[in-house]
Formats: sequence, structure tokens, C-alpha cells
Amino acid sequence: MTGVIEVPQSPAQNWCVAWCTGGNTSSSLQGEGDMQPPCAHEDTGLQLQPLLEGQNHGAAAADGAPCPAVPVPRNSPAKRVLVMLCFGNLLNSTDWFLVPGILLDIQKYFGLSDEKIGLLQTVFTVCYMLAAPIFGYLGDRYNRKILLGAGILLWSGVTLGSSFITESYYWIFVLSRGLVGIGTASYSTIAPTIIADLFEEGKRTTVLSLFYIFIPVGSGCGYVLAAGMARSTGDWHWAFRITPCMGGLALVLLLLLVPHRTQRRTPRYRALSISGTTQGADETPDEHTTAKTTWCQDVGSLAKNCSFVWSSLGVAAMTFVTGALGMWVPLFLYRAQLVQGTVPPCLQEPCNSSSSLIFGAITIGTGVLGIIAGARVTRRLRKIYSKADPLICATSMFISALCLYTALVVAQTNILSTFIFIALGELFLFVIWAVVTDMLLCVVSPRCRSTAIALQILLSHLLGDAGSPFLIGAVSNALQARGAPTFQSSFRSIQSSFAICAFVGAFGGAFFLLTALSFEGDRREAERP
Repeated sequence: MTGVIEVPQSPAQNWCVAWCTGGNTSSSLQGEGDMQPPCAHEDTGLQLQPLLEGQNHGAAAADGAPCPAVPVPRNSPAKRVLVMLCFGNLLNSTDWFLVPGILLDIQKYFGLSDEKIGLLQTVFTVCYMLAAPIFGYLGDRYNRKILLGAGILLWSGVTLGSSFITESYYWIFVLSRGLVGIGTASYSTIAPTIIADLFEEGKRTTVLSLFYIFIPVGSGCGYVLAAGMARSTGDWHWAFRITPCMGGLALVLLLLLVPHRTQRRTPRYRALSISGTTQGADETPDEHTTAKTTWCQDVGSLAKNCSFVWSSLGVAAMTFVTGALGMWVPLFLYRAQLVQGTVPPCLQEPCNSSSSLIFGAITIGTGVLGIIAGARVTRRLRKIYSKADPLICATSMFISALCLYTALVVAQTNILSTFIFIALGELFLFVIWAVVTDMLLCVVSPRCRSTAIALQILLSHLLGDAGSPFLIGAVSNALQARGAPTFQSSFRSIQSSFAICAFVGAFGGAFFLLTALSFEGDRREAERP
């Protein structure tokens, strides 16, 4: 069925429509009249609900009288916004993992040790996590569309500029990765809150899963794109000249597809909008007020939220593992194959990139499968057991840690088994991704969701992948310094340093178990009007 569904409306039905819109029968949604009106029933599950704050809707409202179908434009802007956000997330992740995809070439070009090459990703992540709270504050109060556009423009421009840096200016290359981290922080912080505003809890897990699928897909594309461009052109710099062009396309899509103001009405809470303002039940669409609480008050309430604290520590453990894997696995696999004699040593650029290509393909496949499986399993188990979310995260972390440790043990003797266990370890890590964000949104009040996501990004990266790439490289360097530099010693050193990830993953599972203890209480508190 296409077009607009026209339903004759009786006076009683007109009253119901007025009740659902907070007493205003005209649409409160701005922007070319393309948003769904309140009470619209569409297959996307995007239903605008009545505002319950400060309203007395009479006996019929108390009895829960259903709202009739009203004209529904089939082309929902929520779908268009979601498409744009997913495309931007793809680019965000692709740009993040360009460096690991050509790590050998960059290491040889600049003449870097393991410790210094790990510093690249650490600087990126530190700038990313420090910028996240700033964008969280801005995202709760100012126009999110402008913030997203500025972030895309920054990371695309800096990435393009970094492709022209020569070997004498390694410090400028490090600085450029830090600026890219600042640009991507705006996107990772603000985009999930827009999805949370547009979709109700029943559909939110599915939509977030779709959004987060593009993180592993983009990560894998980063490996494949970087390695492929280095191999085809013979110059790894070209890997940094493709994503800026796609970033320009994302900026155009942002301007065309995302309305300047897209308001969202959710049960028991004030309407949120992409413009970052709130609308009370008795306000007209053009009358907006800024957030009622200060940033310090929001942080104070989050610090008392046990589920937020424990789950953030669990996410920190997860990011520690994923950051180390994303940076070092291609080099680890290359050294394992070097010890087995299946690949030649890298004597000139471009280096052998088969490990990056295979690991990129594994990341794409396990990411899509893991996130979809995690969302479906969570939605089913949630109906049976209210604490399903943190328990699924805990179980996945424990299994992932075991698989990764097994991959380290068999790496020297059987490279195929290593690939299989690394794939399983990544699969169970990806099961967690969409679940942890949805779990956060469940236990945090809508008025400070951007701040909560930003703080979780800050905490998880501060304790996670901000230090793990550098730590793995530093430990590997220290172990190599104990003996003569051989292929065997370089492999042993990175193998031993990687064992840290397995133990950190086990700690992450324990943190998610602690989250389950307070999950139900914090969820009920977040649902209060």
C-alpha cells in the first residue's frame, strides 16, 4: 500500500487526535510537512505518543482509548535520517581503521618501533574521548544537525591533508590523527541520541543494531580499503584520499535528508528534537526552552546510577580488547606467518597485506552476524527475564576472552585455527555492541542521554582503547629488548603482550554481572515522569 491512508474522522476521533498532540490538532512537526503526525501507525514502529506531563485527559484518556489511524506519509523522515546516520557511521569507522590496515607500511615509512606505532591509535582515541563530553553537552542543548556537519567536515578535511605528510613530519601525522578523533567524537556521541528520540523502546534495539552494524562493516572496509589502495597504487598515502570524498557525500546527505528541526514526543517526557531543545506539553512548536538541568547535575545523577557505572566499566574492558585487536591483529598474524615461513619478510613497500585483507573480511562478517544475533537474542530473552541485557553481555565477554586466549596459544603452529578463534572472539564481542547502548538508554533519563553516552565514551576509552594499543606495543618492545632481534622473538613478544586482552575481557564479564544487580531498579527510576 502506497501513498497516504485517508480515514474519515468523527468528532470523537478528532478529540483523540487532539489529545495525542497535547491539545493541538495541527501538526507540531516542522519541515516540509513530511514528519508523521501523532498517533500515526506505520510499519516502522515510529509512533508518536501522547505527552503525559501536566495533562489531564479525562475519563476516555484514563481508559486508554485507542487512537484511530490518521493520514500517514509513507516516506517517513525517520527512515531518511536513519539512512544518513548509518552511512556516516560507516565512514566514521572506515576512517578509524585505515591506519591498522597499512600498519606495516606506515611503520616502515616513518621507521617506527612497536611502541611508537601504537602511539598513533592512542593519540586518536585520547582526543576522541576528551572531545566526547564536550559534544555531549552541546548535543543536549544546541542544534545537532550543525554539530554533525561540523564533525564530518573536520575529520574528512584532516584525513585528506594527512595523505600529503612526508616521512620527516611524523609528529604532524600524529597530530592529524588526533584531530580526526575529535571530528569522529561528535558523530559517535550525537547520532545514537537522535535514534533514541525517533524510535520507541520496542523498536530501538533493532534500529540501534542496524546502526551499529556499520561499525564492524566500516572497520573491515577500513582494512580492505587501506590495504587494497596500497597494493594497487604502490603508495599507502592514497588510502587517506578516498574517505574524504565519501565524507563530502555524507555532508550533502545530512543537508538534504535531515530536517532542521525534527521533534519527537515520547511517553512521560518532554519532546526532544535534533535542535537539542525541549518542548513542554503546553508549548507551541515554535516555543522552545533549553535544558532545565546543569551539566554538573546530570553528571551527579549518573554517578549515583550503579547500572551506568558498572556497565561503563564493562564497556571499558570491551573497548580495551577491541582497540588492541583492531590495531595489532594484522601485525600479529603477519609475524605468526613469518615464523611458520608462509610469507616473506617485508623489505620494501608495499608490504604483504593479506593478513589485513583477511582480518577485514572477518571483521565485516562477524560484526554483522554478531550484532544481529545479539539484538534478536536480547529481544527474545528480555520477554522472559528482565535482566537479560547485562547477563548476555557478561556471557559474551567470558566466551570472547576464552576464544582469544586460545587463538594466541595455537598461533605459532596452526594459522587457520588462529583465524577461526579470532573470528569467534570478535563475534562474541560484537554481540555486546548494540545491547550495551540500548541498556544505557534504558537506565538513563532522556534529559541527559547525550551526556550519559558522552561520559560512557570518555570512561570506556580512558580505561580502554586509549591505552591498550600503546600498552601492547610497549610491552612487546620491552620483551624484544631482552634478547636478539629475530622473527621468533618479535612474534613471542607480541603474543605475550596480547595475553593481557584475555584477562581484561574476563574482568569485563564480571562488571556486566555487577550491572545485573541494579539494572531493574535503575530502569524503573529512569522511567519516572
